[in-house]
Amino acid sequence: MQGERDIIQPDQARQDNAYTLDRRTTAEVLCHVGGQDRAQLINILGPLHAADIADLLEQISAYDRKRLVLLYDREFDGEILAELEEGVREDIIAVLKPEVLAEAVRELDSGDVVDILEDLEQPQQDVILDALDKTERAAVKKTLTYPEFSAGRLMQREVVIAHQTWSVGEAIDYLRTADKLPDQFHHVTLVDGRMHPIFNVTLGRLMSSARNMSLKDIKEDIFWTIPVLQDEEDVAYAFNQYHLIASPVVDESGRIVGVITIDDAMVVLNDEHEEDILRLAGVGESSLSDSVLETTLQRFPWLAINLVTAILASVVIAQFEATIEQLIALAVLMPIVASMGGNAGTQSLTVVVRSLATKDLINANVYRVIWCEVLIGLVNGAVFAVLMGIVGLLWFGSLDLCYVIGMAMIVNLVIAGFAGTGVPVLLDRIWIDPALASGAFVTTLTDIVGFFAFLGLAAVILF
Repeated sequence: MQGERDIIQPDQARQDNAYTLDRRTTAEVLCHVGGQDRAQLINILGPLHAADIADLLEQISAYDRKRLVLLYDREFDGEILAELEEGVREDIIAVLKPEVLAEAVRELDSGDVVDILEDLEQPQQDVILDALDKTERAAVKKTLTYPEFSAGRLMQREVVIAHQTWSVGEAIDYLRTADKLPDQFHHVTLVDGRMHPIFNVTLGRLMSSARNMSLKDIKEDIFWTIPVLQDEEDVAYAFNQYHLIASPVVDESGRIVGVITIDDAMVVLNDEHEEDILRLAGVGESSLSDSVLETTLQRFPWLAINLVTAILASVVIAQFEATIEQLIALAVLMPIVASMGGNAGTQSLTVVVRSLATKDLINANVYRVIWCEVLIGLVNGAVFAVLMGIVGLLWFGSLDLCYVIGMAMIVNLVIAGFAGTGVPVLLDRIWIDPALASGAFVTTLTDIVGFFAFLGLAAVILF
């Protein structure tokens, strides 16, 4: 039992350090950085996971970040670079000594090296490339020739292959004597004489099978190859849809050139989800580490668009100025109609944008989904029309006013359901990102329709 505790304790210490990162580790790190106490800094950061250190570097100021990196010096791990946000990573690479940077990138697989290089300027790229051996440098340069956001950029070159005619024993002997294998892998990919991947064998089946058994007899049921030029979003979709763990990447001739693993695909999915959320809010690809100027420039265009849409809504209101002057209750109630329409439109919009991203919304079901959202708007509109009619009657004592706001509520929520579904679908058809542009169109439409329906009905019924 004592021996077990001795084994568990280092991992437990790592977990404790990671858990307390936000509460006390950052303050301790900054204290030791200020006092130039390198030994204590290494003592604190040593047990932490690279992702936790990356989080810490992203949370502190640029001034403290530079001092920390210089003090940490040769202890800086290449995995930390792979975990950092793009902007912070560039700042740190600019600070790292060339020899420290070279040592750090040597520890990374080709996929992580490419991920780092593609965001850097040429001088910084040259420093990292010079740190690699000749073979790895050639492989990384070849990967960089593939289009950005393609499977070729996403893959790693380190792939474990065996010939399709081998037995389990031959494959195991090969793996034991191989000069260089990836630190982590889940499959052995079997190839023919022309290096075309045929199927995968999991390590679990390989290690549990008799040595004389043919590899073909223990192959995986699901096998999927990925063209090197395929878009990374489609790659991530395939991994998620078919529950893949790893898939070989093939060139135009069908020969294996690399492998994509589940962690690579999940990074793409996470990035896509995060991008959709940020774009729906009109803030672009921003982060907490961006400068005030960068954040301002990212948000300004969408605020400007919002200003234009607000002016358009105000123009509609101005057409009914005389009507509003005759009954102040209209000024009180009309924002409710527009607000309800905007919220309903955003609900439909969010569901549809997500469905487009996951390929659940296709030509075969698009009209059914639009009709369904319109009906949902109609039902919700009818319910809230009754509720607002009661509120209007109790508040202002006018039955006609209740009819006006009730009918306007129904009209606007129906339009909201239609616009929230139809606008992103239309934008997707004309190759415009629906997450980026739909919000402004839907909000404008529901505001204008809401004001026009409410004030127009008021002008007809009340006066």
